[in-house]
Amino acid sequence: MERIAVIDFETTGLSPAQGDRATEIAAVILEGGRVVDRYQSLMNAGVRIPTHIEALTGISNAMIRQAPPAAEVMGAVADFVGDCPLAAHNAAFDTRFWDAELARVARQRRQEFACSLLLARRLLPDAPSHKLGALVAFAGLPVAGRSHRALADAEMAASLLLRLEGELRTRHGVGEVSHALLRKIQAAPKTQLERCLAAHRETAGA
Repeated sequence: MERIAVIDFETTGLSPAQGDRATEIAAVILEGGRVVDRYQSLMNAGVRIPTHIEALTGISNAMIRQAPPAAEVMGAVADFVGDCPLAAHNAAFDTRFWDAELARVARQRRQEFACSLLLARRLLPDAPSHKLGALVAFAGLPVAGRSHRALADAEMAASLLLRLEGELRTRHGVGEVSHALLRKIQAAPKTQLERCLAAHRETAGA
């Protein structure tokens, strides 16, 4: 699999369209089957973190007051990621915040996201839940730290992505796993996984 950036946000809520903002971001770079680089920072967007979010993440308003401005952090993480294809667990959530926070610094996403949650639903259908923590436990992956902190969650999502790559190679006979293939798989109905992979193998072997 080519070089991929796995990202994770912590935020004040669920929707930037409703005024929610990012409080922390992490990005880990996967290459050659391992994490080769990391970026993590709290970010001060000038908004208050609700009490229940403080309890969930452990990120306090006092911590955010000491953090660098959100615009500075987004510029730095966008430069760190560059043109790497992106991945996240429940990528629909992270995509919304990535796009919204980039727009605030007059930048635009240039690449697509792969989603380890959608991929796990297709490749690990026997998991009791497809939340990140449950998948980490189900697959016997290392716990990188406290959940709902950006770097720990990004590290665990990266480990999960590597496990899913292994599933494609060993159980489904896929020789070369690409970000483009991951996006095809996540878009395919779960009942059409084998048809999707058969078409890929046929094209790869042509």
